[in-house]
Amino acid sequence: MPEFQTSPGMRDILPPESARWRRFVHVFADVAERAGYGQVISPMLEDLGVFQRIGDATDVVTKEMYDFVDKGGRHVALRPELTASVCRAFVQHRPATPWKVWYTGSQFRYEKPQRGRYRQFDQVGIEVLGADDPYLDVEVIALGWEFYRALGLQQVRLLVNSLGEPDDRARYVAALQAYFEANLDALSAESRTTLQKNALRVLDSKRPQDADVIAAAPMIAEFHSDEAAAHFAAVQAGLTALDIPFTVDAKLVRGLDYYRRTTFEFQGLTLDSAQNALGGGGRYDGLVESLGGPATHGVGFALGLDRTLLACDDEGVFAPPAAAVQVFVVDTTGGLEAVRITGELRAAGLAADRAFENRSMKSQMKAADRSGASVAVIVGTDELEAGTVVVRPLRTAFDPSAADDKQARGQQAIARNDLIDHLKKAL
Repeated sequence: MPEFQTSPGMRDILPPESARWRRFVHVFADVAERAGYGQVISPMLEDLGVFQRIGDATDVVTKEMYDFVDKGGRHVALRPELTASVCRAFVQHRPATPWKVWYTGSQFRYEKPQRGRYRQFDQVGIEVLGADDPYLDVEVIALGWEFYRALGLQQVRLLVNSLGEPDDRARYVAALQAYFEANLDALSAESRTTLQKNALRVLDSKRPQDADVIAAAPMIAEFHSDEAAAHFAAVQAGLTALDIPFTVDAKLVRGLDYYRRTTFEFQGLTLDSAQNALGGGGRYDGLVESLGGPATHGVGFALGLDRTLLACDDEGVFAPPAAAVQVFVVDTTGGLEAVRITGELRAAGLAADRAFENRSMKSQMKAADRSGASVAVIVGTDELEAGTVVVRPLRTAFDPSAADDKQARGQQAIARNDLIDHLKKAL
């Protein structure tokens, strides 16, 4: 066993999986930027106070943050989520509103590692600051839905709810508190502990012991003001207009304390029900103000990369790329010609690789096959003298009826100067 390995909850992402990660972000960026969102890149390290604004009753703040005092005596934390960082950037730089941004990057939470959940994990997401419009909530939700469709996912369920206005939420929390206290003996020990901090968070419990109690709990819709009810009705009408299927889940609350009004969650139906949340978000009016900025409306979401890729694997979509290169150069003349050819191919926009250490023809052809390249470009002494190369398809079926072995393999001699044009047409 190696002396040094990754820490618990951390892991290395190796090719070709790393290429799938990069393509995942590329697809998301395309969806977001076509809707007018620009990328924001925030630091991984923030003042601890930025994340304490998330809420003292949140496990992210009380248990899971990687925080420490740096060499300058500042109490800092590795970001456990990105919404608070984006809001801090808004307060610091005061861009024009509505500020529509997307992001990607790693976050860090010291929690129990499990399938699809790590202590260092990546997300993509969007935030819009400075606009109070239910149809903006619709746009945000629709972009998440469009992204999943762009990946090829079909078995995704959208849940929506509304937590109402702050006064609505306060009255609802008080009613929940009274209800759960009256049924304290039926709750799990974990939920009784959660109840001491925030009654709303008890609704997040996936433990079987809590299911019946939660199912009979008061509904948030009973406490909606007229304004909150109208806002939620508009959100539902907008989703219906876009033909986006959704289910209203009266027990849906997000895990962070800053949410108001619209909340939503995307679930992967192929995943275990206790860990099927692919991502979600909602409206969080008040977070910017808590960070020292003006009262600012906000709405957004974060989508987990790991769980989404697990759902892709389950559905057989968005697979890792089959090959990193298109062309593999085999040179038995010493290697210098391979240097020239691969350089020319790459400059022409073709992905090319080669073998090293002046290996035998047989060894180089094995390497060519392992590379996943579509074709091999072969140059030996005869080809070098004649100013030609041999182009051999590597993924074409062998034709036993052909006149000779070369023809059977579909290979042909090409003038060295015609190589680039030939490969561009062939590939």
